[in-house]
Amino acid sequence: MKRASLESPNYYLNAEASWLRFNRRVLEEAEDESNPLLERVKFLAITASNLDEFFEVRVAGLLQRIEDGYTDPGLDGLSPTAERDLIAKETQEFARRQHECWNVKLLPALTREGIRVLGLPELTPKARAYVEEYCERELDPLLTPVTIDPAHPFPRVINKALCLAFLLKRRRRASATYTGVVTVPRALPRLIHLPNGDSNDFVFLADLVAWYATKMYRGYDIISAAAFRVTRNSNLYLQEEDSRNLLESVRTELHNRRKGAAVRMEIDADADPEIIERLQTNFDLDPWQIFRTDGPVNLSRLFNIYEQSNRPDLKFKSYVPRELHLNAKSSDIFQELRQHDILLHHPFDSFHGVVSFIETAAEDPDVLSIKQTLYRTSEDSPIVLALMEAAAKKEVTVVVEVKARFDEASNIRWARSLEDAGVQVFHGLVGLKTHCKLALVARRDPDGITRRYGHLGTGNYNSSTARLYTDLSLLTADEDITSAMHGVFSFLTAYAERPNYSPLMVAPLDFAQGSLNLIAREAEHARQGRPARIIAKMNGLMDKTIIQALYRASQAGVEIDLIVRGRCALKPGVRGVSDRIRVRSIVGRFLEHSRIYCFANGGDEEIYLGSADWMPRNLYGRVEVLFPLKDAMLRQRVLHEILEVYLEDRVKSRILLPDGDYVPIQGSRKKARKSTLLNGVLGRTGKLNAQEFLIALAEGKQATQKPVQRESSRASVKQVTAKSERSGGASLSSGKAATR
Repeated sequence: MKRASLESPNYYLNAEASWLRFNRRVLEEAEDESNPLLERVKFLAITASNLDEFFEVRVAGLLQRIEDGYTDPGLDGLSPTAERDLIAKETQEFARRQHECWNVKLLPALTREGIRVLGLPELTPKARAYVEEYCERELDPLLTPVTIDPAHPFPRVINKALCLAFLLKRRRRASATYTGVVTVPRALPRLIHLPNGDSNDFVFLADLVAWYATKMYRGYDIISAAAFRVTRNSNLYLQEEDSRNLLESVRTELHNRRKGAAVRMEIDADADPEIIERLQTNFDLDPWQIFRTDGPVNLSRLFNIYEQSNRPDLKFKSYVPRELHLNAKSSDIFQELRQHDILLHHPFDSFHGVVSFIETAAEDPDVLSIKQTLYRTSEDSPIVLALMEAAAKKEVTVVVEVKARFDEASNIRWARSLEDAGVQVFHGLVGLKTHCKLALVARRDPDGITRRYGHLGTGNYNSSTARLYTDLSLLTADEDITSAMHGVFSFLTAYAERPNYSPLMVAPLDFAQGSLNLIAREAEHARQGRPARIIAKMNGLMDKTIIQALYRASQAGVEIDLIVRGRCALKPGVRGVSDRIRVRSIVGRFLEHSRIYCFANGGDEEIYLGSADWMPRNLYGRVEVLFPLKDAMLRQRVLHEILEVYLEDRVKSRILLPDGDYVPIQGSRKKARKSTLLNGVLGRTGKLNAQEFLIALAEGKQATQKPVQRESSRASVKQVTAKSERSGGASLSSGKAATR
């Protein structure tokens, strides 16, 4: 039988449809009654925020390509116009399901718990008095009503600003109708928390603006009103090669982002057709770009309910992450690292260990220099403050990526503050984003030798998101790794290239080819009858050459498990092509952000961690670093305490089928009968929630944790899970996983 060509579009899934299915999995968490109620509200808000960015970036870019005349099909064979039509259908249906979740599932459940979102007619006299006083005191000074006429053109509605449109008639000129527009002030919360004692009552700010409109439009009759919101193209179109100063070019382009072309308009479902027509004409939108919302126009602002409701019983139970403890014989982190590497798994291991590494280096008089990359960081970053303080006493170099999407303004501010403090600030390389997460410290140790110490991570130097994202950090004094890190910094600041950066893999130099070589090596092991397996965890898998290499490895006999959170173009379970490939996605309490690449390598496994996905942008358009775990015990920890745990998840895992659908492992046997993909996956029972398991594992060791020890992680997850199930899952303190 002739082997099918791997070039066929039949073997690839559409990128945008795959992303929309990811957001659907987030929505499933909002619909899942086993999640705490306020967490479900937050998941719904996240889906709205995700969809905003999808339109701002992905849809906007697609429409720009269509406008520019591009017709080349994607991996799946769809032309840009066909992809647009697919997106139009999928996003309209998704928006309908979002509001059904809010109206049918969440809103009634909140009401039953005493958390009410009220309309103005439902307010008590006391609440109404408060609202009237609030409008006079807080709202009125910020409102600017506009009536559209030749002297007052349509205002430039900025990106994602909530607005109200009115259909007006002058009382003395009843023959003509006018359009009125009011922007709801961004300085005020979208949901106003009413002061009703212990109750949690809210009212939408847009409702207050609509009610207050009669005072703004004196001399008019208000025929109808509707809340609306416009999403604009937010891509930055930079000509970096022609730019004299990249930071200033980005700053200038940020002003244009708020005024980019409209790509979507959300509007009240019962809006007057004349209002919709006038707005559609003004924003030059096609009918599919109009989203009629049966409920709040801006669902992302439901975060306010989560944040302002003091109901810990309706949120995830808080937990205490493991803190990094030094061996009793170590005087500081540097002495500890001279003995062994340290691996941290955030948020189960506290990010404070990374912060402490930087702060200690900043304060230590024996430290000579610090070099670091910054992609995204928090507004009150302790790491950045430590770097600024260190600049007065030692050499500090920071590579700030000012093109990190939606963090550009924040990064520009940090870059200027760092420069003012005496830090040498660079902005990476022209045409490439600096996405790697590296910190390198040079220190003169007590023995008189100058050594380098490094931190390499899969996530950003952001203490806030480190509590919400799963990521990995390696702290090391390994000479090969730190020397290669030094070479990467020279590449970033001077474009000085080495022949290779071994043992690191660096994009765009050798990460792509290195990945292909590792996959091909695994295929050769399989052909020779040696142990051959690939386990890879990432955010997205879209690169055609990588996917084809995985297909060839599967055909050679390699067993492949992929944990892909978001977009995935690979079709698993296709006969003769990807029979041995299984793909799953996990969406849960934390955002899965770590990237792990594990290769059985004939029995001598290799594991790489890093900041990069198998995506074209990571392979060819960014500076990325993948680093090996050289310590055998750390490899065992990643294999048994992380990867095996995720592969055993029976609660939050969704299995990708060849048709692009994702199905839960639990309760998916009916669909499984139609596909051989789930064979073996559904054969086991159990209800392991990987993230909750890892929380319990961290807390179980918290009480008995000793200083950093050199114990191997030998107990398998199956053994620990069995013990957890026997004890009701309350404590996993006896698990033998490594304490680092």
